[in-house]
Amino acid sequence: MTVATPDHSSSSLQNAAETPLQNAPLFTPLTVGDLRLAHRVVLAPLTRMRSTQPGDVPNALNATYYAQRATPGGLLISEATQISLEGKGYPATPGIYSEEQIAGWRVVTDAVHAKGGYLFAQLWHVGRISHSSLHPEQGLPVSASAVVPTEGKTLNAAFQPVDFETPRALAIEELPRVVADYVHAARSAKAAGFDGIELHSANGYLLDQFLEDGVNQRTDAYGGSVENRARLLLEVVDAVIAVWGAGRVGVRLSPWGKFNSMSDSNPVPLFTYVLEQLSARGIAYAHLVEPRANGGADGSLDTSAPDAAASFRKAFPGTLIAAGGFLGESASRTVASGEADAIAFGRWFISNPDLPRRLQLGAALQPYDRSSFYGGTDKGYTDYPTLEETSAR
Repeated sequence: MTVATPDHSSSSLQNAAETPLQNAPLFTPLTVGDLRLAHRVVLAPLTRMRSTQPGDVPNALNATYYAQRATPGGLLISEATQISLEGKGYPATPGIYSEEQIAGWRVVTDAVHAKGGYLFAQLWHVGRISHSSLHPEQGLPVSASAVVPTEGKTLNAAFQPVDFETPRALAIEELPRVVADYVHAARSAKAAGFDGIELHSANGYLLDQFLEDGVNQRTDAYGGSVENRARLLLEVVDAVIAVWGAGRVGVRLSPWGKFNSMSDSNPVPLFTYVLEQLSARGIAYAHLVEPRANGGADGSLDTSAPDAAASFRKAFPGTLIAAGGFLGESASRTVASGEADAIAFGRWFISNPDLPRRLQLGAALQPYDRSSFYGGTDKGYTDYPTLEETSAR
């Protein structure tokens, strides 16, 4: 889940035009693994909680939402999509493990492809951020260790905020089953017509819970050293590469992330090692969440940590996507500097389905409505007009 955070820009900019960027680096082609993109404006993975219930099945409204944001040669990353019922963390989020979910996603991917776009599925297991009401037969949420989040609340099956439960530490014998769940989800994504997959190893969810020692207190082969804590992620990466090929696999990370009560005692060597290992595997891209967009449970901005993209560029010389608090000019500067190769936009892509065109033209950006981010109907989801639709009114 990507949560809404305070704007990196002032609210007065929400309706202000930016400098036209027609010839900016942001609008030059880019090779991402096996794909050739026409531009570098990426739809970030954004949880919207609008799947059909029961069953967490994508639907025609979801297809409209993604198709509205698709452009020829543009990359969209799906909302976080659980790999299993155990991995579900919020009500009405979609899955990618049942035949009904595969069929629902096929409607979405067909709609994106009809617009000439590409769509990667973000594969998600939330770990300790879940609640037992979402999967009563599976019981308590699971994690690297039995460490409960210390800030914020989670949502139960009735969309009600409730206290976190103390998770159950996964036994080492269970980890091959977790890897197998990722493999099944990766195969399901291929059957659903996606163009690739992104592993969600950021924002305090399961793979991140194994990476960071603020949660991972294990003493077995998956705890302690940096190499041990990265083991599960890299096993999953290797397993899904066997399904998709390295050129169709991306990984999202959040160095210095505090969301979901995350911390690590020494993040630089941890994420340097992880990114070097991912680079050696030749994955399509690494996707880094900037710390300013990954603050604490209250949504506060973290301005104390350095830029993630700049800090880890040397560790990952391949295609790097940066996300968090960007506007058109700052995105273009970051790409021009070489710190990142593409920029993922979240909130602005919610309220501006034609965001790449607006950035190219320097057109006004429509403000977004936070109250409609999670759950609901087409309001605040598919009813934001494009520039053409606005001018025709």
